[in-house]
Amino acid sequence: MSARPRRDLSQRVGDTRGDGYTRLQIHCCGAFLELSSRQLGSVRVLAVQGRLDHAQAKAFEAALAPHLVDCRAEGSPLVLDFSGVVYISSVGLRVLLLAAKQVKAQQGRIVVAALTPIVTEVFQVSHFNLVLQVFPDVAVAVAHLSAA
Repeated sequence: MSARPRRDLSQRVGDTRGDGYTRLQIHCCGAFLELSSRQLGSVRVLAVQGRLDHAQAKAFEAALAPHLVDCRAEGSPLVLDFSGVVYISSVGLRVLLLAAKQVKAQQGRIVVAALTPIVTEVFQVSHFNLVLQVFPDVAVAVAHLSAA
């Protein structure tokens, strides 16, 4: 019996809720990940919902890439809103580590906000809160990046 081929299905949804976010939905292997972006002044906010695990890591990395290009000294700082992330694996952390390195090399700023309890625990155990600055919510993160 042959293995069923893996399919990634990404769909750009647009502003379907009237909240200013542009959404990208990623479906793979029964898992679901949604990225929503919006601009708050000079700061780009990227809200992530779902699981950041092996099945979603490549799609998340690809969806994050265009936002990282603009995240440089003269570009838009980036807030990753993780209030909707229910799980993150080491592969998801790797994507964040590579993003942090890229942004640092570009002299940009990237932070994470609104971690769920399980993701907070993963960040603390892995000391990832030393890799990326973590804020309790998006508003505090945006205020910090706007003031800098």
